[in-house]
Amino acid sequence: MSEKSGSEFRRRDFLQLTLGWLSTIFALVASAAAAARYMIPNVLYEPNRRYKAQKAEEYPDGVTFFPDLRVFLLRKGNTFRAVSAVCTHLGCTVNRTDKGFHCPCHGSVFDEAGNVTGGPAPRPLTWFAVTVSRDGRLVIDTTQTVSPEKYLVM
Repeated sequence: MSEKSGSEFRRRDFLQLTLGWLSTIFALVASAAAAARYMIPNVLYEPNRRYKAQKAEEYPDGVTFFPDLRVFLLRKGNTFRAVSAVCTHLGCTVNRTDKGFHCPCHGSVFDEAGNVTGGPAPRPLTWFAVTVSRDGRLVIDTTQTVSPEKYLVM
């Protein structure tokens, strides 16, 4: 058998050294990338919660549904009010009936004032503030809740 000198570099030593350095460099690059990504804020662009509708004269007496906003605008003569079309049970869109509102998914029933009269819904529908903008258009503000008795009188 031949003796190996201490200065001889074996293939195994080379691989261990190379893999050690590569894993160290990878860890540093991954940490730097994570730190750089942390500096970029996560921005969620949400739709405006104040909806500017048409002028009051353009809405007929009765109910108008805004599908994007999921809100019913109720007009009775010269009074306006807005109620959420989102069921308080699991967030389904309710339908308008002649006696109030009905959730087609789970059977919740709401009266004209949005109060629960049947089904699994835990609380009444939400009513939103309706105001008039400077240019005479109706504004439905879904950030501001009001009582069902609150009307906008034109």
